[in-house]
Amino acid sequence: MSEYQPSTEPVPPYAGYPQQLAKATAQLKESSAFSVEKREGAAPELMDALESKIDELSETIVGMSHFLHENPEVGFEEFKAQAKFKEYLEAHGLDVELGVYDVETSFESKISNGSGPTIAILSEYDALPNIGHACGHCVMGATGLGAYLALAKLVRENPDAFQGTVKFIGTPAEEGTSGKAVMIRGGAFKPEDMDAVLALHSYGYDLADQVWLGRRTLTVHFKGVPAHASSQPWMGRNALDAAALTYQGLAVLRQQIPPVDRIHAIITEGGTRQSIITEDSTMKFYVRSKYPDTLKDLSERVENVVKGAALMTGCGVEIAWDESPATLPVRTNNELVSRWVAAQRRRGRDPLPLGVVSETLAASTDFGNVSYRIPGIHPLIKVSPEDVALHTREMAEAAGSPAGDQAAIDGAFGLAAVALDFLNDEELRKAVSEEFEAAGGFIDAEEFLKN
Repeated sequence: MSEYQPSTEPVPPYAGYPQQLAKATAQLKESSAFSVEKREGAAPELMDALESKIDELSETIVGMSHFLHENPEVGFEEFKAQAKFKEYLEAHGLDVELGVYDVETSFESKISNGSGPTIAILSEYDALPNIGHACGHCVMGATGLGAYLALAKLVRENPDAFQGTVKFIGTPAEEGTSGKAVMIRGGAFKPEDMDAVLALHSYGYDLADQVWLGRRTLTVHFKGVPAHASSQPWMGRNALDAAALTYQGLAVLRQQIPPVDRIHAIITEGGTRQSIITEDSTMKFYVRSKYPDTLKDLSERVENVVKGAALMTGCGVEIAWDESPATLPVRTNNELVSRWVAAQRRRGRDPLPLGVVSETLAASTDFGNVSYRIPGIHPLIKVSPEDVALHTREMAEAAGSPAGDQAAIDGAFGLAAVALDFLNDEELRKAVSEEFEAAGGFIDAEEFLKN
């Protein structure tokens, strides 16, 4: 008998690969810098006044972040957060509409000053089950609020600060349930309603841009024929076998997909008794890819694996895509992100360009769907040490720390500054639009992935 006995505890993952990635990132940081496009933007005195407003609002910004951090709510249940945003907005004399675009915990407010372009600033504020704000949405919620309030104060004191409209939109349920995509179904983010959209994300680095993968959900139900597993197994058709073959088929498929693509699957139903050939099995998948067209291709390949398993086992199969709406990768508008970098350098930060942090450290966000409808940015702001990952208790702790507080203030200025530049610089607006069209223009995620 072997002397080796497995432990009751799992073997800790080897940290060598993330350590090597960290070394490579550190080396690239030394030689990489984002090249900021020279633009006229807002007048220097306007930017000074805006920064002063942000500093005046610092207590409000940090207060909002702390409230969210201390009252975490999962997607579509963010009623305390929604009420707190309403409280702050109304305290500053701003109207707010709750439950917009068919999402009960969303909201929208706007300030208009004459005719001109419209730019939207977004806030996320949902948390994760059990581990709270482990994606830093408390910081992100506060940045949007601070940016919007600062612009409102600025234009009240100086009606010449900008011409146009700023919208502040609360976007719930980013985590796993694609709240922005649900809002799109309800009429949000129409290109005719706005010219640019700004959002950001918490992270362990200051990044001008980073890869965000498109993501689709898939639910598969295999229908078999039950039989006695011992006396007449040949009279059955085993739905668990179909699920097992699918799982193994995905493992083989991974050898022939691009390195950044991802497939995750679980078996949520796999039988009731060992003595019965399994009649029903259910699987749930995430399918992720770097580009809209490769997401579509990978989806087809995954579906073929499912169909093959059904054929091999003689089981029936039901395939349901995107019960939670699909999300596209993020399309970053470099003209806008250049203004973000300029604003963050003013605050003592220096966001790194795309490619410094490995694209293998990629997640997904429903902002991707917005970014293919309207020009936008989704940079990342440092709230934690570099070795702290998203969706961990360590990230939740960092989001509520002094580093998270400072990120909320600096991020609020960054979003407000980009908006102010956009509203004041016609050439910038033209360049933003031209870049968006050159990148492929408008794409509706659901229509694109339908066929």
